[in-house]
Amino acid sequence: MDLPIVVGVDGSEPSLRAVDWAADEAALWGVPLRLVYAWLWERYEGAALADELGRSSERVRAQDIVETAAARAHRRQADVKVSTRTLSEEPEYALVRESRSASLLVTGTRGRSSVTEALLGSVSLTVAGHAHCPMVLVRGNHDNQVRPRTHGRIVVGVGERPTTPAAVRFAADEARRREAVLDVVRAWRCPAHESPDHPPPDFVRGYPQLAGEPARMHEQHAVEVLDKALHDVPADVETSRRAVEGHARNVLADASRGADLLVIGAERRDRHFGLQLGRVAHGVLHHSACPVAIVPERE
Repeated sequence: MDLPIVVGVDGSEPSLRAVDWAADEAALWGVPLRLVYAWLWERYEGAALADELGRSSERVRAQDIVETAAARAHRRQADVKVSTRTLSEEPEYALVRESRSASLLVTGTRGRSSVTEALLGSVSLTVAGHAHCPMVLVRGNHDNQVRPRTHGRIVVGVGERPTTPAAVRFAADEARRREAVLDVVRAWRCPAHESPDHPPPDFVRGYPQLAGEPARMHEQHAVEVLDKALHDVPADVETSRRAVEGHARNVLADASRGADLLVIGAERRDRHFGLQLGRVAHGVLHHSACPVAIVPERE
């Protein structure tokens, strides 16, 4: 049986944009769509939610939220099978558990108001750090609409350690489904003492032809990492590769412009209960110009 794509909804416009994106993805994958509302999300929104709906907080019901989201999904993709689920528990726990029986977990990145944006953003970040399946955070666009798939480009970031096969496989599958180019990107940096902004070591001063060698070595290493990452990509997927000098979070945020999806891996350590997202993932999630997929990588 095909596992569904699960969407965390809360009634906000960002979460409904996530429903749009997930409905399109479910149609692309040929799997059902499940809409999940965690009842205790209301704790974080309180009177703000009631004011927006013109109703007292006691009368705000989870069923209203999931029914609205389901109607939107049906309008978006009439042939996708949609189910709903309401859960009276914290959203972080609910969505992480739901990820155990999902092919993909999807959320928006922001809440309903400026007061609650940071808190609801932290829910998505927490879930992204613990989800058992790939998770997509749908970034909002300035036009308040889901951007159509017109770019024909899927970007995947490759890290220093060879721990990204799952992320590359996920990105390759997405590229194949969409008939898009898989753009594999590796950021590299020259250590400070070897950079042009710092005086070269004494032995290099005596041999000017060696002055640029350290940077070339770092770049070549990045290219070798890219070659390894591309080794198992199916031949029918069109690929490009880029080794770009700079901070990984900035390089990937720049690469997300003009892309349909940015994919990064996230290591999962058994019996480790802390937040399993690094600085690069945090930076990308906050600054990407397109939806971001976080793919678990088991050590």
